[in-house]
Amino acid sequence: MTTTAVRSPLSELPPIGLDELTARAELQTRVDRKYVLPLGEAYDLLGEVSPDTRILEIDSIRSFAYESTYFDTPDLTSYLLAAHRRRRRFKVRTRIYLDSFLCWLEVKTRGARGNTVKSRLPYEPGNRATLTPGRWFVDTALATKLIPDSDALVFVPTLMTRYRRSTLFLPETTSRVTIDTDLTWEDADLRTLRLPHLAIVETKTGSTASHVDRLLWARGYRPTRISKYATGLAALRPNLPAMRWRRTLRRHFAPAGCPTTSWL
Repeated sequence: MTTTAVRSPLSELPPIGLDELTARAELQTRVDRKYVLPLGEAYDLLGEVSPDTRILEIDSIRSFAYESTYFDTPDLTSYLLAAHRRRRRFKVRTRIYLDSFLCWLEVKTRGARGNTVKSRLPYEPGNRATLTPGRWFVDTALATKLIPDSDALVFVPTLMTRYRRSTLFLPETTSRVTIDTDLTWEDADLRTLRLPHLAIVETKTGSTASHVDRLLWARGYRPTRISKYATGLAALRPNLPAMRWRRTLRRHFAPAGCPTTSWL
């Protein structure tokens, strides 16, 4: 199944512009809940959202192409900190919005209560495969969160992800929902994984769960341990320790041809 084979209900929703969305639901510090659904079921569910739900629209576009490049050390410090559930973990990436060619350098860390904290810096699109111009920003963000010896870390591009994203605004909880489709991963050795039959739905809220979370729960879906970086890298490199994402890998990634017994 491809994304063009499923009729999306998102075209029926009223739009919201980027400036208004950012002003009302920026949520740089937030609680993220991620769900993995078959593509058709995701669209069926989203057809039931409350009528005041709005969708991000820019220049008449409602589904945007993203490309992210993740950086890690040669021995995968960032990946291993996440795999072993270390409290002081981090993620470094560049993200380019391919429709507008806007690019950001982003550093994600964990807040005192386990919330995701994202810091970002405008970045030149041509530099998205290197951290050299923005290394000072990465070091500052990591030092703020007391990541040990972060300024001594050597970073290399490790994984690239591509997908299409639609973003909803939920006025009741001033929260956001993203729906990611056309999911593709490619590592530094050019191994590639594509999962066109799946959607990743992510709610980004404050302390209160959103209406979309409750719709998902009513249908039997619960938050899933999935990280586009860590789970994707583990799928492409099944020798890596991946106990934290083993259920997700076996349930959702194995049909794409990945081994089902090699994740440690």
